[in-house]
Formats: sequence, structure tokens, C-alpha cells
Amino acid sequence: MKSILDTDLYKFTMQQAVLERYPDVNVTYKFTNRGEHRFTASFVSRLIDAIDKMKYVKLTDDEYEYLKTLRFFKPAYLEYIRNYRFNPDEVKVGLITENNNLSLTISGPWHRTILWEVPLMSLISELYFTEIDTNWQSDPEQYAKFILAKDKNIGHQYAEFGTRRRRSYDIQNYVCENLAKYSENCFGTSNVHFAMKHGLKVVGTTAHEWIMGISALFGLRHANRYALSEWCQVYHGDLGIALTDTYGTDDFFDHFDLFYSKLFDGVRHDSGCPLKFADKVVSHYNKLNIDPCSKTIVFSDGLDPLVCEKINNHCENLGIKWSFGIGTNLTNDKIYFGPNSKPLNMVIKLRTCDGVEVVKLSDDPGKATGEENAVAIAMHTFHGKEIIK
Repeated sequence: MKSILDTDLYKFTMQQAVLERYPDVNVTYKFTNRGEHRFTASFVSRLIDAIDKMKYVKLTDDEYEYLKTLRFFKPAYLEYIRNYRFNPDEVKVGLITENNNLSLTISGPWHRTILWEVPLMSLISELYFTEIDTNWQSDPEQYAKFILAKDKNIGHQYAEFGTRRRRSYDIQNYVCENLAKYSENCFGTSNVHFAMKHGLKVVGTTAHEWIMGISALFGLRHANRYALSEWCQVYHGDLGIALTDTYGTDDFFDHFDLFYSKLFDGVRHDSGCPLKFADKVVSHYNKLNIDPCSKTIVFSDGLDPLVCEKINNHCENLGIKWSFGIGTNLTNDKIYFGPNSKPLNMVIKLRTCDGVEVVKLSDDPGKATGEENAVAIAMHTFHGKEIIK
């Protein structure tokens, strides 16, 4: 890891919120491999070694000064992150030998362990393509030109969200550098390190993890409401893009009342049909007599130029602003590398919070995460589904 800032902004914004509101909460995270990719003992050995070396990563003076320019970080948090060090003992990694899958868990105080997810995912992806899948070649500069060529086809403003499943640091670096210089549509990146390095706007607010943790501390049924409330206690209207699908969009909008709908700048879509979601958002604002033109939808679910085109065509006449967060399609494009060298389909999600099992349902059943019975209870709570006996 070249920089502690080589991660998504929302890990730092959530860390500040956790440190302020829940400094005594302990959590666990679990790696889930959703795809067919498998691993080796030598891969695990290299991963463990790389994790151990992360204990030497720390915020530099220049990085500290950069974070001070971001209005939402408070002085006490900046001193905290200045003294933060990764503790490799918080990560346990091994191989599930029956099918050569990867076993990885993280445990410890929430305010500390929250920073592991994104760098671990990018590390797993990069090691996979240097240790296991090596039958590919790419000049990062040529790849960046390939990305720049399709930039025009996206047809609307977007931010680069590709850290977690990138093919390599160098590829993401060249992509961000070229987008910063030449893009007609890219306005920013979620990666704090590359935003600082290339003069891009850094973007991001919150992730499913925040709502999932809140569900354990305040109760599953009203997790969305308390997650919104607690976020406002820390940021007072700043960082105002709300994530909608942790327990299904319908439940989110049940809690996204007039107060929050006026206060928040907009919402983020991360699962389910984006076109139906856009219609639902506009309908929600209209019912509350809020002009949709004053709000924004951020689409971020598996986007590529073709999907973006469909969303553009649909949203043009809806009377609402929109933008995109595009991830793997920019930093590990499956068309460029071919069908035999696919990006990993993986997540690292919160699993327990203060000993309570937590889950994510989303608007796509394939994206649900959590222990089976905990997922069943959540499904029953939000959708009236029968609980598994």
C-alpha cells in the first residue's frame, strides 16, 4: 500500500462518524467471493506478507495538509488519523482447502477496523492478477487511452469509483491521470490518494456498513431512520447523498420523510432497476412538494457506457439531476482484458456489530449478505417472508 489515502473517501467519513458516535463498539467483517475465482497457498502467503507490511503505512505531512482542505473533517479526527496505524493482528486470512476459496475475517474496534475493507479488496485483486491469473498483458498508458476513448460514450457527468476491484495500482493511476487531463465527463474520484495526486474532486458519503451497524445498535426495523439521524448529528447537512437499498428502497423511503428529503442533497442507487428507481425517487419528491430539479440521483451499480446511455435517455425528461459512479468498468474492464481474465466478484461486508449479526438485503437478491438465519429474519421484518426454521 503506497498511501493510507489510497482508499475510498467514505471510509474516512464513516470512520470520523464512528469515532464520534460509537468509540466503544466492536465489529467483525467477512470476505465473500461471489464468483468462480479460486486461490492458492502461495497467494495466501503473499497476501499475509502484504497485510503485515501495512503496519508501516501512515499519513504524511502533505496528506495531512490535504485532508485539512476538506471542509467536513474535524481537527480532532485529523489528529486521530495522523496517528493511526493498521494492526495486522486484526485480520485473519487462510485458504478453504475443499474448494480453494479464500477465508478472511477482520475483527476489532469499529473505529479502527473500518479502514481495512477497501485496501484489502484492492490488494486481493492485484495479487490475483500477479500470482494466479498472469495470462494477460497491458501497458497502463495504453489502457488509460482505451478508457478515455469510451469516456465520450458515457454521455454524462461521472466519478471514478474503481479502487476496490482494480487490476493494479498503476492502471488506476494512469486512468485517473488521463481522466483529470482529458475527460469530457469525469469530475472526480472516490479515491482520496488519486484525487490529491491528480487534482480531481474527491467524492463519497456513506456505505451500507453505516446502516448495517446502526441496525444492531438501534434495531433493525428503524435502522434507516436512525442511520440518517446519526449521520446528521455528525455532519449537519454536509455529505448529503443518502444510500437507499440496504434493506430495500421501499423501506428507505418510508423513513426518508420531509425533513430528511429536504436536508439531503439526493440519493444513491446501488441495486435493482435504475430506471424504476429514478421514477420512484421523482415520485417521492413530488409527493412531498419538493422540486426534483433541486435534487440529485447518483447511480453506482455495475455501470458501463451502455447502461449509462439507457439511464441518460430515461432521466432526460424526469426533471431531476443525476450523475454516475463508475467502478470496475474503468479500472478492470472485462472487454479490454477478455473473457478469460475477468475481474473478481467479491465483497468484504460487516458481519457483526457488538456481537449482533447484521445483514444487507439490497434490491437485488443476489447481493444479500449475512448469516442465513439473520438474512431470513431481515426478510421477514421488511418483506413478510417466512423465517427459515
